[in-house]
Amino acid sequence: MGTDIKNNQNLELFYKKIGDNVKKLRIQRGFSQLKLANAMGYDSVGHIAKAEIYKYGKKFNLEHLFKICLILKVSMIEVFEGTDEFLE
Repeated sequence: MGTDIKNNQNLELFYKKIGDNVKKLRIQRGFSQLKLANAMGYDSVGHIAKAEIYKYGKKFNLEHLFKICLILKVSMIEVFEGTDEFLE
């Protein structure tokens, strides 16, 4: 398998893992997608819903993750938990 293909697959898995982590943390803290979206300044759940499952290439950027950590009172370490394996 080519390096570029492997890197692209790992990047996709990386984004999916972050989305999974955000979803898990959101649910643990008792937040619906709408409640989190509203707290982040959005009127709808569209981006949150798609980024949690990496649908249509939607992902969380650093600003999103910063806001999510503040709102959910979690650390960046928790958001990125389990992503180191994609660096190998």
